[in-house]
Amino acid sequence: MSKITVKDGTEIYYKDWGTGQPIVFHHGWPLSGDDWDTQMMFFLNKGFRVIAHDRRGHGRSSQVAHGHDMDTYAADVAELVKALDLKDAIHVGHSTGGGEVIRYVAKHGAGRVAKAVLISAVTPIMVKNDNNPDGIPLSVFDEIREGTATKRPQYFQDFTIPFYGYNREGAQVSQGVRDNWWRQGMMGGIKAHYDCIKVFSETDFTEDLKSVDVPVLVMHGEDDQIVPYQLTAVKAVKLLKNGKLISYPGFPHGMPTTEAARINADLLDFIKS
Repeated sequence: MSKITVKDGTEIYYKDWGTGQPIVFHHGWPLSGDDWDTQMMFFLNKGFRVIAHDRRGHGRSSQVAHGHDMDTYAADVAELVKALDLKDAIHVGHSTGGGEVIRYVAKHGAGRVAKAVLISAVTPIMVKNDNNPDGIPLSVFDEIREGTATKRPQYFQDFTIPFYGYNREGAQVSQGVRDNWWRQGMMGGIKAHYDCIKVFSETDFTEDLKSVDVPVLVMHGEDDQIVPYQLTAVKAVKLLKNGKLISYPGFPHGMPTTEAARINADLLDFIKS
């Protein structure tokens, strides 16, 4: 398997296929690079070089107990980008991966990044606090922590239902999609998954969003039950210097999978624009 060893000794697994302009895909919690299978195949066949890594503690990367914070996630990406010598790259992040993208671009992306895409992203901040009074109460994330820490196998099974909007009337439920989400989640380390809940809920990306100069596409489903559209995408695009928002009525959090044809087409349009 393809891995790099970053400066603290953690092994980061990645897939790197094709040639051409590179697109780097950043997955959400608690998944792996496999969550981008549909996008990887689509853009590979369009002549792009496609890369997807497993975040530390997730998937096939080292199940370390340390480094589960957004600055370290972004630094890991920077080491991978340097190792693969990626330039003129497009970075695409889903959910927690969207936060990882904007932190990476803001802190490490100078001279290497062409564009960025935030899909169903946790930016600018999820949790309710004095600066974010309409955010999600901390108790909601405490419940996610409790479920992950004490009954992860069943909790992850149940989490797929709102994730893909399978609790909505008329939803076409795919057991294979649910099983694949669970498979990816259970590959990762429980400590990494537990710690990452704080990362995706409490990290404030406001200054990252403000500082990024490259074009950024924000894509978000208006029926996202995991990362609410009004609390994130609507605010994030206003902070960007060169941002564009595409919202999707009725689309769920996991729309890159359930609505792949539409998402891939809109991604391609943005990349070519």
